[in-house]
Amino acid sequence: MVALGEHIVASLGDAVTGLEHAFGDLTITAQRESIVDVVTFLRDDAKCRFISFVDVCGADYPSREFRFDVVYHLLSPHLNQRVRVKVEADEATPVPSITGVFAGADWFERETYDLYGVLFSGHPDLRRILTDYGFDGHPLRKDFPLTGFVEVRYDEERRRVVYEPVALAQEFRSFDYLSPWEGTDYVLPGDEKAKN
Repeated sequence: MVALGEHIVASLGDAVTGLEHAFGDLTITAQRESIVDVVTFLRDDAKCRFISFVDVCGADYPSREFRFDVVYHLLSPHLNQRVRVKVEADEATPVPSITGVFAGADWFERETYDLYGVLFSGHPDLRRILTDYGFDGHPLRKDFPLTGFVEVRYDEERRRVVYEPVALAQEFRSFDYLSPWEGTDYVLPGDEKAKN
């Protein structure tokens, strides 16, 4: 695996900014603009042959300048080896789509766009895939409110689905217990340790 990593770095040069071996897998950090060249090399090179596309996903690190990682997972059945390729992104600068290299990346890039707001340039149909068309925000961002912005419910009087602003605290106050978003008014065993 070490030799494979050295071969990849030597072949791709400045396109690779980092290399890590952990838990039996190889992780490559690549330049965002070079992602298409990197995955094409990993697929086509005789020493790599990462011909099986597994997935694309995102990760959110709000304190960083480029807050998102777009993470690609590939498999080489010939080497019985996996590789992870990461690029840093933000919500304004698009990441080049790899759908021209791996057509199966289509829905995974749409999912990453939908849940994190990462844009992919050159994607054939970049639109939401898991949330509703009028959905506000991107639910896997760490700054997305746990309750969301709107609730969707069926209104019996109007006989249709309605969208309304979330009002959880008011709804729970009509019951005899507190909302889980307001916390408890009683002391739980071990609470005294948290105050010290």
